[in-house]
Amino acid sequence: MVILLFFRIFFCLPVFVLTNVQANKLWIRKQVTMINLILFGPPGSGKGTQASKLVEKYQLLHISTGDLFRYEIGNDTPLGLAAKAYMQKGELVPDSVTIGMLRNKVAANPEAHGFIFDGFPRTVAQAEALDELMAERGTAIDKLILLDVGDDEIVDRLLERGKTSGRTDDRNETTIRKRIAVYRAETSPVFDYYAEQEKSVKVAGVGSITAIFDRLCAEIDTMALG
Repeated sequence: MVILLFFRIFFCLPVFVLTNVQANKLWIRKQVTMINLILFGPPGSGKGTQASKLVEKYQLLHISTGDLFRYEIGNDTPLGLAAKAYMQKGELVPDSVTIGMLRNKVAANPEAHGFIFDGFPRTVAQAEALDELMAERGTAIDKLILLDVGDDEIVDRLLERGKTSGRTDDRNETTIRKRIAVYRAETSPVFDYYAEQEKSVKVAGVGSITAIFDRLCAEIDTMALG
């Protein structure tokens, strides 16, 4: 009986150890490797929802340009005042101002294991500026993940969101489709820009929140394991 028990323990132990090594390999890699992601997709694709879940799992810092603008303007920082001045004149805020906000946010979080950029970059010029910012810190964008959602699904989601969001641009189908068209024309080339660096991937953005999250995690885990 003792011999049989020893046999089971001795020969099962290596399997147990290997299993745990495999399970912990990704965790260890995540602790020592910075992961910088761009979560990409049209309005209503679920970027904000998924970003919050990814932040919790991978301990990344979520950087949303909308949040940055609200903080900088609300606190009357020099960059916030500059942005506000442009907006009050009905002019687009220059990329230099937005990048300045991003630089401040990144610099203020040196302990971050990585970043998820949400809502930026919107143009190729902004993507180039972001790459320069990352290079200044000795790192780079690792991957752009596109939440791939069809136009009709986006319209349905935003119309539903408009019932509670209070946003007038979420309540009109014509307006929503114009927003999608702007995204396709001006923002989607960013996907091609990172595709040239072999960093762009598409993930199906339809289904349950959990199913979409699992797909994103599978993509990120594959990247982290190399």
